[in-house]
Amino acid sequence: MSSDATFLFADLAGYTALTEAHGDDAAADLAEDFAGKVRSWLPEFGGGSAKLIGDALMIRLDDAVTAVGLGLAIVERTADTPRYPNVRVGMNTGSAVERAGDWFGAAVNLAARVASEAEGCEVLLTQSTVDLAGEVVGIRLKPLGERRLKNVSRPVRIYRASRQGVPEISLVIDPVCRMSLRGQQPTRVLVHDGAEFRFCSHSCADAFAADPDSFTR
Repeated sequence: MSSDATFLFADLAGYTALTEAHGDDAAADLAEDFAGKVRSWLPEFGGGSAKLIGDALMIRLDDAVTAVGLGLAIVERTADTPRYPNVRVGMNTGSAVERAGDWFGAAVNLAARVASEAEGCEVLLTQSTVDLAGEVVGIRLKPLGERRLKNVSRPVRIYRASRQGVPEISLVIDPVCRMSLRGQQPTRVLVHDGAEFRFCSHSCADAFAADPDSFTR
């Protein structure tokens, strides 16, 4: 069965660094917590299915406008969660094939590639999603030009979605585990080459102090 939809990928930026710093169990717990949060928000956006793939969620939505709103909500709400990694979102609209409750196809693969292009707290869209979403009230779509994506034969036109009149999210990030410290006092603060770095834990601060250059290149 083939069906047109918007496929959204949301993943935890810096998840590998977080796993190395805090361990497998803590990283797995965080991924499950992330999935639970997003699934609890889906009813606000008309439902949809969400599958956890490692530290990433794949979400299928029938409506492109709804997908843009959900993507922004995911970024904004996780940014407001203390001691949480940055989340990045990418989406693409097209047809896919369903097998045993999962979705496969070029449209799905491209959505994942677009997500990998995003920075933390960034929501990126392809032209196909923009074409269907059109002008969304309160949402600004900034063209970022065409990009070459891995294993995609043609350049892909990318847009960044953001709220009109809302400043970009600014986060203080632990340079070791990439955890956000927004709204929280750091456990420790160190200075290296005249710059100040803040840490979520003594273990992250100790790792930085032992080899600061490996975290500041």
